[in-house]
Order: sequence, then structure tokens, then C-alpha cells
Amino acid sequence: MKGNPVRGASYLLRGAAMLPQPGLRRFVLVPLVVNVLLFIGAIWLLVDQFSVLIDYWLGFVPDWLDFLYWLFWPLFALLVLVGVYYGFSIVANLIAAPFNGFLSEKVEKRLRGDPITDEGWMEVLAMIPRSLQRELQKLAYYLPRFLLILVITFIPVVNLMAPLLWFLFGAWMMSIQYCDYPMDNNKVSFPQMRQLMKAKRVTSVGFGALVQVGMLIPVLNLFVMPAAVIGATLYWVEEYAGESRGLKDVRN
Repeated sequence: MKGNPVRGASYLLRGAAMLPQPGLRRFVLVPLVVNVLLFIGAIWLLVDQFSVLIDYWLGFVPDWLDFLYWLFWPLFALLVLVGVYYGFSIVANLIAAPFNGFLSEKVEKRLRGDPITDEGWMEVLAMIPRSLQRELQKLAYYLPRFLLILVITFIPVVNLMAPLLWFLFGAWMMSIQYCDYPMDNNKVSFPQMRQLMKAKRVTSVGFGALVQVGMLIPVLNLFVMPAAVIGATLYWVEEYAGESRGLKDVRN
């Protein structure tokens, strides 16, 4: 597998460094606000409903397995945390998708030396149908793999690999999620995007891994979404833009 995980991670750091740049700050604001509101919602859900959710899942455990309560409780607690984390990530990405695509477009213009213009809300509204369609494509790709790893998590012995699988899967999906914005803007289809990223899988996983770690750090995670959009746009311009020309489409 080709690529460099350190170089991949550096794109997120470079994206974060560009957040306060004049001319970009106003395009960062909406993804940032979306992230703040959904982060507050996730915290509220965990504080208010955590015990209820744990008790719900424990209700499926047969009475004759009560002696293993000490084992099931942390397992179901992890299940709830993973479910809330990935669930809110999906909702955040669905809501923020048009704005992230808009931000990526403006960043790419700056990187290419083109003037940044603000066409207003009409441009964002025009992006909504295409952005939502693309998010649904990513969701269709994501869910079967998520469910497969979830099943593996409950298989004895095999589940020893589960933490590593969750981490790698999360890193890969984070990379796909954010690299999709500049590629979609440049008319690269979803299958083409995966083909390009697989060619540099290690770099892509390095980028997604740091995004995933950043998403888990309170306060810092509020800025990760716009930083990841900018970092993914840097990644696209520097490593993929030339390779996408003449690339043959592939089927899902």
C-alpha cells in the first residue's frame, strides 16, 4: 500500500492553521456552529439517557446469565458510546454537507490563486440536493461495514481484533467523509473517489486517523470539522487533482 501516514496527518494540521485566515473565517462559521450544537446535543443525550440506554440493552440478557452482569455492562456501555458517537457524526455531516462543500470550494480557489467571491446563500441552497445525495452514497457504503464490525465485536476470540478494526474503519471513513467534499466539487464520482484514495490508502488513513482522534477531544473537536474540510482540500489539490484526469469510472 502506497502513502505516508505522517503526510496524511499533516494535512489536518495545515487545515487547522488556515482556519483564522481572512477571507475564510466567514465560511468556517456555519460548520463550526453545527458542530457546537450537535456536540451539546450528544453530551445532553449521554448525561440524560445513558443509564436508560444501558438498562434497555441489559434487558435482552437472559436471567440465567445474570452472573455475567459485570461483563455485559461495560460491553453495552461501549456500544452506547459508539452508537452515539457515530450517530451524531452522521447527523452532523448530513446537516453540514452543503456548507462544507461551499467551504472546500472557497479554499480551493484560494489555493489556486483565484479570487474568493461570496455569491451568498443561493449558492449554498443550490448545493443541498447534490450534497444530500452524496451523503446518502457514503451512508450506503458505511452502514454494511459498520454492522459487520459490530457483529465481530460480539464474537468471542475474534473480537480481540475489534478495537483495531474500529479505529482503522473510523480513520478510513473520516478520510472518505472529508475528502469527498473537494472531489465532489470537481465532479469526481463516489466510486472514482474511492479508487483514488485506495491508491494512497496509508496517507488517507493517516489523515482520517488524526481527524478521528481530534473528534474525541472535548472543545478541540468543535474545530475539527472545518479544519478537516480545509485539510482534505489541501490533500486533493496537492495529491489527487492531476490524477483524476482521465480516470475511468468504476461501478460500486
